[in-house]
Amino acid sequence: MYFDWTYILVLIGAALSLWASAGVRSTYSKYSKVSALHGITAVEAAERILHGAGIYDVRIEHVAGSLTDHYDSSAKVLRLSDSVYQSSSIAAIGVAAHECGHAIQDSEEYMPLRLRHVLVPIVNFGNHLSMPLFILGLIFGMYTTLVPIGIFLFSFAVLFQFVTLPVEFNASSRAVAILGDSGMISAEELPKVKKVLRAAAYTYLAAAAASALQLLRLLLIARRRRD
Repeated sequence: MYFDWTYILVLIGAALSLWASAGVRSTYSKYSKVSALHGITAVEAAERILHGAGIYDVRIEHVAGSLTDHYDSSAKVLRLSDSVYQSSSIAAIGVAAHECGHAIQDSEEYMPLRLRHVLVPIVNFGNHLSMPLFILGLIFGMYTTLVPIGIFLFSFAVLFQFVTLPVEFNASSRAVAILGDSGMISAEELPKVKKVLRAAAYTYLAAAAASALQLLRLLLIARRRRD
């Protein structure tokens, strides 16, 4: 049976994603058991951060699930998950502060965040068509039409992942700085917050690497078939 060695690239990407996902859950679980010295809850920290930044038009809502926290810029809503909302753990406060970082980015029209918003509809469109066009191009030998179009559309998904990196890193940097400067988290606790946010950052790095490896695989397959 013929073995396509390029599947190794997919397996590497999957392994990186699984490793990063396991890491963030393990780190969050560890520090979700460590209560902040000042006893502030994540939702209270989020309110203070937003108001301290002069943001009063963003609602804070409770959303079901674990680590489903996110900032919805279109609705101006910051959603905190079951494990974060009322928790006073270092991990929960760090996650809430990170999402507030996105709200602050939005209010300041942070360029990478604006670019990511522009890419969303393009990526959604490309995700529906890129692989079908690529596969059809291979089946019908259309190496100069459908195959390159499929690769081109998929490349926007890769670009989106890499644009996401500065957005997430910047939100975490803002979170750490604000928590430290405001005194909501002590200097002794701050390294623990950094560990939680660093673990989360690895998931975005893994996603970017996995998408880049998939793009490389498509390029290699297209070149091999064309030759």
